[in-house]
Amino acid sequence: MSSPDLTNSYSSAASASAMPKIGLFTMLRLGVFNMGLGIMSLLTLGVLNRVMIDELRVPALVAAGAIAVHQFMAPARVWIGQMSDAKPLFGYHRSGYIWLGIVSMAVLAFTAVQVVWQIGSRLESGWSSAVYPWVGLLAFIFALYGLALASTSTPFTALLVDVSDEETQSKLVGIGWGMLMVGIVTGVIITTIVLKSLGDTPSLDELRSSINRLFIIAPAIVCGIAILSTFGIEKKYSRLQERTRERDDQITFGTAIKVLTASRQTGLFFVFLLVLSLSLFMQDAVLEPYGGQIFGMAIAETTKLNAYFGMGTLIGIVATGFWLAPRLGKKRTIKFGCLWASFCLILLIVFGTTGNPQQLMLGVGLFGLASGVLTTGSILLMLDLTVAEVAGTFIGAWGLAQAIARGTATVLGGSLLSLGKGMVENIAGGPVPDSQLLPAYGLVFGTQAVGMLIAVAIVSRVNIREFQTTAQSAIATALESDMD
Repeated sequence: MSSPDLTNSYSSAASASAMPKIGLFTMLRLGVFNMGLGIMSLLTLGVLNRVMIDELRVPALVAAGAIAVHQFMAPARVWIGQMSDAKPLFGYHRSGYIWLGIVSMAVLAFTAVQVVWQIGSRLESGWSSAVYPWVGLLAFIFALYGLALASTSTPFTALLVDVSDEETQSKLVGIGWGMLMVGIVTGVIITTIVLKSLGDTPSLDELRSSINRLFIIAPAIVCGIAILSTFGIEKKYSRLQERTRERDDQITFGTAIKVLTASRQTGLFFVFLLVLSLSLFMQDAVLEPYGGQIFGMAIAETTKLNAYFGMGTLIGIVATGFWLAPRLGKKRTIKFGCLWASFCLILLIVFGTTGNPQQLMLGVGLFGLASGVLTTGSILLMLDLTVAEVAGTFIGAWGLAQAIARGTATVLGGSLLSLGKGMVENIAGGPVPDSQLLPAYGLVFGTQAVGMLIAVAIVSRVNIREFQTTAQSAIATALESDMD
């Protein structure tokens, strides 16, 4: 996203004033797109992950690893971002990529579910060589899913840069990411309605029928709202051409990479995003199983954990944008969020000793509040570390950092859980009841808490002023070198 202090590099004020400004209704309309992404996130990391681990008894490492493959397609985000900067699709720089990506996500999500059933049916007779091809196919589908996600989310975030200015940018970001959390809550509602007919111990056929129906209805809704929320926006409000110094074909991928790597602060912020996202999302692969195994919660109940997390995050986003960040500043806000998140993660372990689902929901809600603080703080800091002339490339880079971390977090969370289970069973001398696996889950949450403290140390070294003073000279040098 563009830095507010780089607006002098845009076209003249007279030209900028000729462009209509987005109003509150348009901001809310754009935010609905992120709501769709929230729904899709719940389906893959919430419902599908839980079904694989807890119902079909797929090993946590295998389930988490297959799903995490979509995050490891993140390097494509930089390339896709630059493509949306330079190469229109269906006549649009951003919208064409957004629409193609979201439809592909819907189709691939349903396809992934069908492969999961094939894995489950083969696991009924135990793990064998017949399972491996299907696990490989599932990983391949999620690789394609990752490309589809990058093709829709990266151009969309760049579109937010294109249609906003210094006055509207922070409001647009707050609404957009707030709606992402609303999407998670909406996904919970849709899931609860579709799965309400399932009992505590549904048969495999009943489970298959309900989950298939869910993965048809929800993605169809997401596709519809994604198209409605973005149609016509780019044509009316985009300032991309005004803000681009050179013609699209002169800002090549090589030039964009030169600008991206010109300042050491971009590298430092990249590492910060890696550590922060890794520490924030490691529980994604284990939270629903945690509720099921330690607290004895049913599928519908563990899905509600996402609603508590989403509501906490939404409150955190609003409170940070309108109250906390203006008073503490961006970096102090992030530090406070990291410390609060670390405390909440320890709290989740403590609540596990009681087995009380209400306490778990409280802990998840408080952790969501910390997530909201960190989301808003890091995005506001990101605003100061993006160059408008190659916004798609910068957004791709920040998305790359977050996606790599989320993918690694999913795998690491599953790996630590499997490691912890093995340690518990070794100490006990054999298999133990699910209710005695708290130390295994505690290993995951404790590792996250330590990571939050490391993130505090890294963000302390980020210097916004240094980036801003070198950004413009880096652009000029890179473009001049490319043209020579």
